[in-house]
Formats: sequence, C-alpha cells, structure tokens
Amino acid sequence: MATISNSFSLKHGLSLWCPQSSSLTRSLQAPSIRYRTVHRNYVVVSSAFSNENREFVIVGGGNAAGYAARTFAEHGMADGRLCIVSKEPYAPYERPALTKAYLFPLDKKPARLPGFHTCVGSGGERQTPEWYKEKGIEMLYEDPVTSIDIEKQTLATNSGKLLKYGTLIIATGCSASRFPEKIGGNLPGVHYIRDVADADSLISSLEKAQKVVVVGGGYIGMEVAAAAVGWKLDTTIIFPEEHLLQRLFTPSLAQRYEELYKENGVKFLKGTAIKNLEAGSDGRVTSVRLGDGSIIEADTVIIGIGAKPVVSPFEKVGLNTTIGGIQVDGQFRTNIPGIFAIGDVAAFPLKIYNRIARVEHVDHARRSAQHCVKALLSAQTSTYDYLPYFYSRVFEYEGSQRKIWWQFFGDNVGETIEIGNFDPKIATFWLESGKLKGVLLESGSPEEFQLLPKLARCQPIVDKSKLQRASSVEEALEIARASLQASV
Repeated sequence: MATISNSFSLKHGLSLWCPQSSSLTRSLQAPSIRYRTVHRNYVVVSSAFSNENREFVIVGGGNAAGYAARTFAEHGMADGRLCIVSKEPYAPYERPALTKAYLFPLDKKPARLPGFHTCVGSGGERQTPEWYKEKGIEMLYEDPVTSIDIEKQTLATNSGKLLKYGTLIIATGCSASRFPEKIGGNLPGVHYIRDVADADSLISSLEKAQKVVVVGGGYIGMEVAAAAVGWKLDTTIIFPEEHLLQRLFTPSLAQRYEELYKENGVKFLKGTAIKNLEAGSDGRVTSVRLGDGSIIEADTVIIGIGAKPVVSPFEKVGLNTTIGGIQVDGQFRTNIPGIFAIGDVAAFPLKIYNRIARVEHVDHARRSAQHCVKALLSAQTSTYDYLPYFYSRVFEYEGSQRKIWWQFFGDNVGETIEIGNFDPKIATFWLESGKLKGVLLESGSPEEFQLLPKLARCQPIVDKSKLQRASSVEEALEIARASLQASV
C-alpha cells in the first residue's frame, strides 16, 4: 500500500496507496515555522499519575513505530524507557501484506501473523510481542490517545490512563477514506483495508462472495482485484480516472496492466462516477448504482479511494494545511520542543526536490523512524534525504499464470520514454531537460532493480534519441548506466 499526495497535477508528482491512498503530498514552499532547539528533562519528577512516567512515548502501532522501537533498542535506550501506545491489538507489522498475500485464498498459503511482524519486510528480526517484552518496551494495546496537554507533557488514553512523557513521537499514520454513510458507505459487505481486522472482515466476505466490485484504480484497487482473481470471483474495478494508477502510470503502461487483468477475467468501468451503494432486504450491499443510473450487482464491495493522515488529537502541535499531516523539519522535529512526527503523518522537507512532501509508503515509514530516533539519541544532525520509492506485487499466489512486480524511483516529471513489450518486461523513463528524473521497471532482475535508485538520485544526462532507439529494456538500462558512469 503506498501513496504520494500532491496539491498539483500528476505532471508535478505522484499520488499513489497503499498502494490508493494519498501519500506523497507536496508543497513548493515550506511553512514559516521556526524550529527551536530546547532541551527538556526526560525523567519527570514523580506526580500523582496512574502510571509511571515515560521517558519516550510513541503514539501509533504501525510500521514507523516498530522501526523506531528497533532503533531505540539498538542504541540501548529502550529497556524501561520506551512506551508504545497503539489502537490495535497487535504488535507493529508490515502493513503492505494486508492487500497482498494476506488476501490470498486459504489453499494458496496466505500471509498470517506472526509471519509479517515488523521488521521482516526489510530483512530484520521479527519483532513479536515477546520481542518487545525482552527489550523492556512497554506496549499499550487497543488504547488510543484521546488528548494531549502540551504544557504538562501528558497524554490521555481511551481507557483513562494519563501518561507523562519526556519525548513524544507521533506515528499515527493514516486512516482509509470512506464513502459517506448516506450513500451506503457503512453497509454490511462494504470494506476498507487499513489493518488486520479490516482484512479479516474482507476475507470472511470473499469466502462467501460471488460478485465483487473494487472501487478505486490505485494500489489498493489493483492489489485487491488481483487477490479476488485468486478466489475465482466475478470481479469489476470501477474508478473515475481514464486509466489505472493515473498518478504514476502513463496511458500506454496502464493499458498493458489493464490487458493483463482482463486476461484474468477482471472487468473495468473507467471514467465512471458512483451515485450510491444499494442494500437488499437483509441490509447487506447488493449493487453499485452509477452516476448514469446503471447498476452493477455486487455482494462484496471494497473501497480503495485514498487515505487521510490521522492528526487528531495533535492538531495543536502544528499542521501543514496544504498537504495535510504534521509539519516537521529535516530531523522530524515539530514546532513543539520534545515532540516529533514520523511516517505517513509527517509533512517533511523532501530535500532532493526542494519541496515539502508527505509520503504514505512503508519505505518512508522505516527510514523516517530510523532517522528521527538516531537524531534524537545521537549527535546526528543531517537532514533526512529521502528518494521517493514505490512498488507493487500482484498475482503472486500459487497457480497464477504470471506474477507481477514493479518498482519506481524518483519523480514522474517531464517526457516519458517507454521501452519493452511488457512480456517479459517493460520500463518507463522520465526525462526533464535531458536529466533522468524517474524510472519504473516491471519484472526486472535484482541487479536491474538495484540500478534504479542510483539513476533517480544522480539524475544523469541521458541521450533521449539513443534511449528511444533501444531495442530492449536491457539495452535501455545499459544506456542509462553508461550515462550514470559518465556523470560520476
């Protein structure tokens, strides 16, 4: 699941998931916020609180929280010092699995916890609940924070706990954008995916479903539809744009993917608005009524139309009103001393492109957490220097005729050059003023995928006509590689 949210058109950036949430949001000018260097006492004098004072508190139980916890542990600052407050009943896990392997039919080896706890997604140790206990990290499950008192440095939780913190890290992530209740957004059989409970509920529906409608042509729409094919269900994707993943894919690239989905039996309704979802006598969803009055039958509907940063109850910490989220600097410090924000919810300086962005992607969640905690605990003063990265994997279950995996690095601005025929691979290059700004590769080798971030970060000058004449993806990548070596 991944996304870049933009306040501009696709031409100026992405807005992809997670896989479709709004996630790399950006603004050309940073807000006029001053970041003060103020030292606060971590250990607070004892007070009449129902719980002990916490030196470090992380609010949010997602990937960013899990990677932050690992970094605290690596620096020897977790044991007895760190508390994580989560609304979920599980330890942090690799959320992308929810729209991929978790939705596979039971006979196709679906992913299940504890198999995808953080940090296995990046090849790290699996941080099960036992891991947190061993590291001396306090976990408060199913107890979301309801309010903050900045002056007193306290958090109130839903259960009535009052937590005193020395340093606070906000890692609340995003919530799924929903259809209004008045048009059927809350009907039984209508699903949104953001956590394990959501995915479990969807699986229960898929086990009994016959006709599935997926609303949204982004990451979630593509990944959920691919999973529905594994269940051998009548599947239709509906979205208002002209083609799949319009914020990233070119029309020609999208057409290749759409043809693949059609070969797997998926139907498309593009450029179409939805008027409402309709229910039967038992109250469950039975159909989707389109703007033109036509009706598509469905006993299961999955909504994947984006996501919103979860900023409540932290609005007073300082929001970015252009792209959403909590405004931070290059070390993830908010305008309030001792308070940081990381992951999906952080509006941060995207150094490589000199703009403010908000990125909804697991890679950013991992890296922002690590950078923030290292800056907090050590003498590290470097600015976070993130390279936008997105990927998707679909049709990976047993028996699939073709497994799909693509990666994109950089910025999708300028002219596009597409090389390859999709079978077995295809690549799209974005060039602006002769510079290679971004590159997407489908079905590449490990060595080819490793080249992509180097190209996107260095932005070498590439001979456009030479690239256009490339007879294969391999030749095109070799031209780009030579341009990179020449620039170095």
